[in-house]
Amino acid sequence: MADRPAGSGVQSVERVFELLELITDAGGEVTLSELASSTELPLPTIHRLLRTLVAKGYARQLPNRRYALGPRLIRLGEGANKQLGVLARPQLKHLVDQLGETANMAMLDSDMVIYIAQVPSPHSMRMFNEVGRRAHTHDTGVGKAILAQLSDDDVRGIVTRAGMPAHTSFSVDSIDALLTELQAVRNRGYSIDEQEQELGVRCFAIAIPDSPTPAAISVSGPVSRVDDRFAEKAVPLLREAAKLISQDLNSTAVTAS
Repeated sequence: MADRPAGSGVQSVERVFELLELITDAGGEVTLSELASSTELPLPTIHRLLRTLVAKGYARQLPNRRYALGPRLIRLGEGANKQLGVLARPQLKHLVDQLGETANMAMLDSDMVIYIAQVPSPHSMRMFNEVGRRAHTHDTGVGKAILAQLSDDDVRGIVTRAGMPAHTSFSVDSIDALLTELQAVRNRGYSIDEQEQELGVRCFAIAIPDSPTPAAISVSGPVSRVDDRFAEKAVPLLREAAKLISQDLNSTAVTAS
């Protein structure tokens, strides 16, 4: 493939996304010098692209002259989340049809998880998480499934910034205890919310492999129905659903490219 000229539109788009990803990786805000040290782009090019992003609302310059992600990205993110939820919904519905309990999909959003899709249980007594709700990672099934895919250092950073409030007496209340549990999640391949978000509710969750953004699916319901016998049936179905969602996500990405 022939090299693209330095001023090509396609290369400019690649550079813009590189800068946005660097700002995101830095925690949402960064200095011009930090950007320059993280990329091979010339400083004038970085400055020119940032001016354009600021003018369009996709970045903003703070009073301390650091650059942060801009508010117009929120609308794009909300649209992308909605589409991911639509893509996953058939697999979530299959889980509900097979298991009779509520199925959810959530993804990592900054230092929290955000629920992007749900198919409710047909039972009158059921678990309900509103789509768009944000929750902590340390005491949710989807959150722990996602954290188990990350390094211990990344986990420490997330829970240090977000905090570890105890929603019930069962909630994990220290980073060391959380890291120990995450190792157990990695070993068995799925996570459990054992009444940590809500008393009387148990949840099993599995991460979506090779997801462009860390994500997970779960099934949850009352402990009287969601027990060890339920898990024997649910975990293989969750694993298969996660694999199929991953295939759909990646086939969509290949088609788009």
